[in-house]
Amino acid sequence: MDKTVILKPRLSEKTYALSESRVYVVDIDKNLNRHSVAKAIEKQFEVSVAKVNIVNVKGKRKRIMSITGKRYQNKKGQRPGYKKAYVTLDEGHSLPFFAAVEEEQEKEAATQAKIDKAIEKKDAKETKKATKKRGLARLRGSKKDEE
Repeated sequence: MDKTVILKPRLSEKTYALSESRVYVVDIDKNLNRHSVAKAIEKQFEVSVAKVNIVNVKGKRKRIMSITGKRYQNKKGQRPGYKKAYVTLDEGHSLPFFAAVEEEQEKEAATQAKIDKAIEKKDAKETKKATKKRGLARLRGSKKDEE
């Protein structure tokens, strides 16, 4: 009986920073263990898993208040807990979770390079014009001296 394992990546700034050191964070079902998570990642993404750490996160306790007319209710509630896995991959392997972010950064860098090049070209053109004007002014000044 082969059961499908649903892996939901956690996409945040902290997990993006961790992914640069080959550690990826995924939300998993509460009844999974580290061996089944490792097998699922290896099978789904065709990578080699070095280790898996699992964390059970308890749900936050919250107070629910509602005021309807003259009635006032103050109940205690709790958000649901979840389980997440920190998956460390072997050297040279990576998962495509943050590929869109990296592509956007590369596009941004390429655009900035184009802008810098255009500014540099414009500056060079202006300096060339200014030196040409200075040269013409010197020539005109020397012609006036000759007369």
